[in-house]
Amino acid sequence: MRLLRELSRRKLRTTLTILGITIGIWALVVFSSMANKINALVEGGSEYYADKILVTDGSAFGTAPMGLESAATIRDLDGVAAVDAQIQLLFDEEAGVSFGIPELIIGAVPGADEGLEQFQLELATGRMITPEDDGDVVVLGSTIATARDVAAGGTIEIRGRDFEVVGTLQPTLTAPDTTALVPLNAAQGMFIETLPPLITDSVEPEELVNQIVVYPDAGADVDEVAAQIEGAVANSATLTGAEFDEQVGASTAIFNAIIIGVAVIRLVVGGLSVINTMAMSVAGRTREIGIRRAIGGSRGRIIRALVAEAGLIGLIGGLIGLGLGALVVVLANEAGRAGGTVLFDLTSETALFAVGFSTILGMLAGVIPAWSAARLDPVAALRYE
Repeated sequence: MRLLRELSRRKLRTTLTILGITIGIWALVVFSSMANKINALVEGGSEYYADKILVTDGSAFGTAPMGLESAATIRDLDGVAAVDAQIQLLFDEEAGVSFGIPELIIGAVPGADEGLEQFQLELATGRMITPEDDGDVVVLGSTIATARDVAAGGTIEIRGRDFEVVGTLQPTLTAPDTTALVPLNAAQGMFIETLPPLITDSVEPEELVNQIVVYPDAGADVDEVAAQIEGAVANSATLTGAEFDEQVGASTAIFNAIIIGVAVIRLVVGGLSVINTMAMSVAGRTREIGIRRAIGGSRGRIIRALVAEAGLIGLIGGLIGLGLGALVVVLANEAGRAGGTVLFDLTSETALFAVGFSTILGMLAGVIPAWSAARLDPVAALRYE
């Protein structure tokens, strides 16, 4: 209470200083939540691509058709344990640019991975697709299911076709949340409709895929297997887990450094305002400090009192900034959820760090004015007007 009374004596200056800390913490919370979401996506991708190889056509951003016979060719190579031939499509053929993960359709044959897939999905409602499923049935990721307000037993329109929803997935905070899983033959029927007539007139839908997930044997050299695949399948491109981490991880690290750096710079400015506020406070309380020193108050006690005041300023600013940042995160996520764009992930670690950082920053900013106050000569301080 005494600390609050001391701060209330300088209402305007204290309020402005707290406001500076608040804005900095608000920025830190919002930007860190965005970084958390991006990191979760990257970690999910790293986990998905670990110990497997993604094979696509070497052109058209990996969306060009490949013959299903390519999967058989790859399966016969040394070091290959299993092959999962798939179709990947945009959920909405008219989807525009999105700042989140695009909603996708993945068509595959259940069990093609032969139990080697380590990225496990958990059901929220219903069941997974089985090899016996044929036609227009779907398992929806949590974001798609929530945005369309649908659960197992319902129906959903995908690319002009009505699909029976047989299951929905638990949130994973990564790509499966915006993925619709369908049988391979259903995806092939939709995929061939996207191709030019020159191709569709010469092939059947069941002959086409556009990506092949390869599971190497345990202990096999993944890079060597990838090189074999590129040599055996004409015009193919491969992506391994190490290549994914190298390509995406470096970009993510730079992006995180930029967005967190902006917030930290804003916090440093707030810290300077704490130093200014505490310096002005010391100047205005010079005689009071002299009286404390004259009646036996130690330098350490004076330093602790002033540093505690500065820390309280940081704590209050941190709590308010955390509250405002959390409000922005919740509102932004709710606004984007309908479109499948959830950009922020505010974790308890981020919240604790933000408040702790603001408090420590305030205390550190108060050390210099506190040390100056403690070094005042008591006699000179008592004469101060």
